[in-house]
Amino acid sequence: MFSKLALRNVTRSLKDYSVYFLTLTFGVSIFYVFNSLESQWCMQMLAKSAHYMVESILIFMNVFSAFVSVVLACLILYANTFLMKRRKRELGTYFLLGLPTARVSLLLFLETLLIGLAALVTGILLGILLSQGLGLLTIAMFSAYPSGEAFGLVLSGKAVGKTALYFGVIFLLVMVFTGLSVSRARLIDLMQSGRRNEEMRERPLWRSVLTFLAGVALLLAAYAMLLLRGLLYIDPLFFLMLALGTLGTLLFFRSLSGFLLRVVKSRKKLYYKGLNMFVLRQFNSRIHTTYLSMTVICLLLLLAIGITACCVGLNNTIEQSTASAAPYDLTIQNYSGDTVRVDISARLTEAGFDTDALLEDSLDFLLYYNDPVLTGFSDEEANAAVSLRDYNALMAMQGKAPLAAAALPALSREPVLTGYGAFTGLAVVSDETAARLSPRRQVFAANYRGDKQAAEDALNAAYASPDFHTEETSFHLGTRIGVYMENMGSKILVLFMGLYLGMVFLLTAAAVLALQQLSQAADNAPRYRILARLGAPEKMRRRSVFTQVFLAFFLPLSLAVVHAAVGMTAANAVIAQVGRVDSAASSAVTACFILVIYGAYFLATYCGSRRILKENR
Repeated sequence: MFSKLALRNVTRSLKDYSVYFLTLTFGVSIFYVFNSLESQWCMQMLAKSAHYMVESILIFMNVFSAFVSVVLACLILYANTFLMKRRKRELGTYFLLGLPTARVSLLLFLETLLIGLAALVTGILLGILLSQGLGLLTIAMFSAYPSGEAFGLVLSGKAVGKTALYFGVIFLLVMVFTGLSVSRARLIDLMQSGRRNEEMRERPLWRSVLTFLAGVALLLAAYAMLLLRGLLYIDPLFFLMLALGTLGTLLFFRSLSGFLLRVVKSRKKLYYKGLNMFVLRQFNSRIHTTYLSMTVICLLLLLAIGITACCVGLNNTIEQSTASAAPYDLTIQNYSGDTVRVDISARLTEAGFDTDALLEDSLDFLLYYNDPVLTGFSDEEANAAVSLRDYNALMAMQGKAPLAAAALPALSREPVLTGYGAFTGLAVVSDETAARLSPRRQVFAANYRGDKQAAEDALNAAYASPDFHTEETSFHLGTRIGVYMENMGSKILVLFMGLYLGMVFLLTAAAVLALQQLSQAADNAPRYRILARLGAPEKMRRRSVFTQVFLAFFLPLSLAVVHAAVGMTAANAVIAQVGRVDSAASSAVTACFILVIYGAYFLATYCGSRRILKENR
C-alpha cells in the first residue's frame, strides 16, 4: 500500500520535483562523465605507452570526485529541505489522520528511493551520451584519433559502479535527515507553515549608499591588488585581497536592499509602470534576508567561470607549445658533437632502423656556440648559431620560407629541435662565418614516412640498442609523438579537471538559486491572488514573475562576470608568459556551459514559479 501511495505522490508531485530531479540528474551525469575518463581513448593511449601521468590523473580524479560528492551531497540535502518545506501541510495532514511517525518516515523513504533510482538511471544514460561528447572534444582537442578504431558509445562499468555507490550513500543520508526532521516536527508547526510573516525594517538611504560605496571601494582595491601584483605571489597580501573582494561583494548585495528601491522610486514612470512597484518591493524584501546566500552564489559563479575559462585558455597555450616544441618527428642530439661527430643515420641503420624506408627527409647539421664578435648578437639574444645553408634546409623541412643571404646576420626564434629546452634565440650566419665558430653539438632531424607510430616504435627499439651507443658519445632523443603524449597528459589534467569543477560549481549555484526562487514563488502565491482580484492581467503577472526570476539569476551572474573578467586578465598575464592566450575560445566554451546549465535552471525555475502561482489562484 505504501509503495503505491509513494508512487502516486511522486507522480502527482512530478512538477514539484522537477528542479530536484534536474539537480540529481545533472549531478549524476557530470559525476559519471568525468569518472568514465579512464575509458576514453586518450587515456587508453597514455596507458598503452605506460605514461607516468596516467596514475597522477586518476589520483586527481579520485580526489576531485570525493570533493565533488561532498558538494553534491550538501546541494541535494538543501534541495530536499526545500521539498520538505513545500510539503509541511501535507505531512501535517498525515499526522492529523493518525498516521504514526514511522509510517510517514517510511513513505518519505520510498519516495526518495523512487526519485533517486529514476535520477540515477536517467543521469547515467545522459552521462553515457555526454561522455561521447567528451570523446569528440578530445578528438578535436588533440586533432587525432587512433587509426583503425571505430568511434562509438563507451560504457564504463567502473564509472557506473562508482556513481551508484557515491549517490547511493548520498540518498541514504537524505533519507536519514528526512526521517530526523519528520520525527522532530510538531503538528502545529506543520499545519501553520507559510503563515508566519517576516519583519522588514527599511534602512535609511544614507546607510545603504555608504554601504554601496564601501563595497565598490573594497572591490576596486581588490581588483587593483590583483592586477598589480598578479597571481604568482601567495602571501598575506594575497589573502587580504581575497578578503577584500569577498567583503566587497557582501556589502554590494547588502546595500541593494535599500539602495536599488530608492533609485528606482526616484524615476516615477519606471516605478509605477505595470507591476514594477510590486516586483521591486518583493525583490527588496528578499534580498534583505538573502544577501549572504547571493554573495556565496556570486562567488560560486566566479569560480565556475574563472576555472573553466582559465583552464580552456591554458589548454590552448599548452597546445601551441606542442607545435613549437616539435617541429620535426624526431631529433637526435649528439652532445659530444663538439669533439666527436658521427654518422647518426648509419648508426640507426646498424641498430636495425631502416632510414630509407621509414624516413621521408632528414638533415644532419651542427649547432655552434654564439660568438658576439662574429654574429653581432649578445649571448642573451642568441645562445646558439647555425649556418644559413642548414637553417634553410631546416625551414624547408617545416614548410617555411627560406632566409635570404642579404638578411645576414639574422636572429631567428624558429624552433629547430624537437623536445623541450630548445634554444630561445638562434643566430643565423653565413657558411663562412659558421666555419669560424666553435661547434656546440651535432643534431640529426628527420620526419617519418608512412605509419608514424610504427616508425616511432622501430626508432625507440633502435635507440635502445647497444649498437647505437658508444662510450665516447652522449645522445638525446626527442620525438614529436613523445612531446604529444606529454602534452596530452597535461591537457587532460588541466582541461578536464577544470571543466569538472567548473560545471559542479555552476550546477550548485544554479540549483540553489532555483530552489530559493521556487520557495519565494510559493510564499508569493497569496499576493498574486490579491493582484488577480484587483484586476492585474495574466500577462502582467507573468511578466512580473519573469522579472523577479531574471533579477535573482542574472544579478549575481553579472557581478561574477565582472570578477571573472578581472581575474582572467591576471591569469592570462601568467599564461602569456609561456604562450599566446586564446581568450575567444575560453570565453566561448564558458558561455556554452553557462547557457546550457544556468539557462536550463533559469527556464525550469520560471516555469515552476508560474505553475505554483497558477495552482494557487
